[in-house]
Amino acid sequence: MKKEHIAACASLSVLVGLAAATAGYAALRLRAAGRSSRRAHPFDRRSRSEGARLLVVGDSTAGGVGASSPEQSLPGLLARANPSLTVVNKAMPGARFADMLSQLEGDERVDAVLVLGGANDVFHGTRDAALRSGIERVAQRARVRSDVVVFMPPGNLGNLRFLLPPWNWWMTYRARRLQTLVAEVAEANGARHVSLFLAREDDPFARHPRRLSSRDGVHPNDAGYELWQRELETQAQLSARLRKIGRSAAARTTAF
Repeated sequence: MKKEHIAACASLSVLVGLAAATAGYAALRLRAAGRSSRRAHPFDRRSRSEGARLLVVGDSTAGGVGASSPEQSLPGLLARANPSLTVVNKAMPGARFADMLSQLEGDERVDAVLVLGGANDVFHGTRDAALRSGIERVAQRARVRSDVVVFMPPGNLGNLRFLLPPWNWWMTYRARRLQTLVAEVAEANGARHVSLFLAREDDPFARHPRRLSSRDGVHPNDAGYELWQRELETQAQLSARLRKIGRSAAARTTAF
């Protein structure tokens, strides 16, 4: 065998070895994040009957994993901004879109549905057809429960600091596909889509991971969830909508 062929084979072996090693390390980090998810307690609050009612479904981010307390999770921050808000949180760690249908069971109407999730579909490689079907079924079922439905999938998961080439490239592609599918399904079903997807150079979680990410490197911390809340308000004005619904409900209760 010629020397150049030997060198090429050796280089390929090194690259394959590095790819396998980085994949193994990423898998260990994701499993550790999954274990921390099981210890979370989703924020849930029953408030005054005249306030607005929010149903939260999704995965560990909807459950507030990474926050210092349930009150510092995104649903908790929404409740802080709306003191009369009732929050019913059905989130389950590890949930994919196909799993969220069970979280939407029931016929009782609510004032808004917030869908927080999608990372598990990206990590587990859910095929596009199955992913679109899952998102569509969630959107249709959510609209049965409320006229106000907001989808908020995770940002660019390829920017997670423990993901190295080529896996970060693949995760970026998958996360971008998720955003595209959610945006298309949301528009077709009269729902809102809040996008957190950004290129690495523009992503605050990539630029300031210690400031915004929890110790597991996957979920936001308190500051990260506050940033998510600001994006939610900027892109969907959910708190303003809930406050308006709450004032209308209080006025109707007072009138009677």
